[in-house]
Amino acid sequence: MKRTLVAGIGNIFLHDDGFGVETARLLTERPLPEHVEVVDIGVRGVHLAYQLLDGYDTLVLVDATARGEAPGTLYTIEYDGSGADTGGVPAIDGHRMTPDAVLALLDTLCAGTDGQPPRRVLIVGCEPASVDEGIGLSTPVADAVPRAVQLIEQLLRDGEPSVAPASTRGETG
Repeated sequence: MKRTLVAGIGNIFLHDDGFGVETARLLTERPLPEHVEVVDIGVRGVHLAYQLLDGYDTLVLVDATARGEAPGTLYTIEYDGSGADTGGVPAIDGHRMTPDAVLALLDTLCAGTDGQPPRRVLIVGCEPASVDEGIGLSTPVADAVPRAVQLIEQLLRDGEPSVAPASTRGETG
């Protein structure tokens, strides 16, 4: 059976950047298909790369994603790696592990082994109101967490995550 990893990403000490972590926490309380594993990665991008060595067909990253819409807007993005650029940040910098950097590190770790990166990477993002220092999600982002859980459950239905034909879509509450 194809394995899926859902990874909550973010720093809970930067207000809405904790969106992915909180969404992953709620997902762990839900009944999910046996082939789905949910983890709270937080800011440990290097750990995510090593976890992916265990072999997953699909990776769903859950993270705060600023794209210029209203706070609390949810996005589903089919990540294809095009324009992959770590911005000059070394791939091993655990505090700035973008999806590009995590997958680049994974490619390096897989070289010369039987390991393969996930065939498919999806990002479920939420527009933050604030990523300034502080604990706790803003009201619009906190309100978006249950909707994100439902969205992820929908993506996981039938064992194969799928998104609308457009690679990115936004949804507000």
